[in-house]
Amino acid sequence: MFVIIGYVVVCGMIFGGYALAGGHLGALWQPLEVMMIFGGAFGAFIVGNDSKAIKATMKSIPTLFKGSKYNKQLYMDLLALLFEILTKIRKDGLMSIEKDIEDPESSALFSKYPTIQHDHHLIEFICDYLRLMVSGNMDAFQVENLMDNELETHHMEGHVPAHCIAKLGDGLPAFGIVAAVMGVVHTMENVALPPAELGILIAHALVGTFLGILLAYGFIGPLSGLLEQKLEESSKSFQTVKVVLLASLNGYAPPIAVEFGRKVLYSTERPGFTELEEHVKQTKSK
Repeated sequence: MFVIIGYVVVCGMIFGGYALAGGHLGALWQPLEVMMIFGGAFGAFIVGNDSKAIKATMKSIPTLFKGSKYNKQLYMDLLALLFEILTKIRKDGLMSIEKDIEDPESSALFSKYPTIQHDHHLIEFICDYLRLMVSGNMDAFQVENLMDNELETHHMEGHVPAHCIAKLGDGLPAFGIVAAVMGVVHTMENVALPPAELGILIAHALVGTFLGILLAYGFIGPLSGLLEQKLEESSKSFQTVKVVLLASLNGYAPPIAVEFGRKVLYSTERPGFTELEEHVKQTKSK
């Protein structure tokens, strides 16, 4: 929603200012130059990326127009789920959660938290490391190293679409110049025309430079920054799980382990201590 609002503001301020200054908006409508700019940029995008990067970028584009799911309620559910799991382990032993982590989709424990249960990557991350804890063959340092490596891989994979879109935006001004130069070449081919007609052709050519810069910095470039923000948000949920499970492995009681996780959250999503405690009590009573 904010992406669309931002686009409306960009168009309103730039084209509105141009119109208020006496400019004719019709002169800016140059579909052939748009075709050259976007077509050239998209072709370069295909040349500069392999199939995996292209697929990842295309898959990420719809997420740009959706709001963030990583809000306070999600993190409260995540911490409450981890608290219940660790409490069950402390009370009944590690083997008591074996059925839950082998089939989380049908687990009564996980089903209390549908927002978490539907996040397959997060559930897989939780269950994988709980499975390692059940095996009992790895200490906290080994688990932490493995988690760090996995999170680094997750971050690198998530950075690919942002990098591809950033490079696409960086190339648009250059393709705008290419379109403008082609327009100048076309103008020079018709140099025998009257000055008024030549002026129109030159104006049309200059639109290419304008569109290339506008599309780069007003439309495409900001999307890469938004993808970076979304990547950091998704990484924070994994980091929260990591901190809680490592605290448990180091012998801390479930309430303290969950407090470790609460402390790593951003202030905009972090619940208060009492708020989280009340939420845990409510969900446990279900």
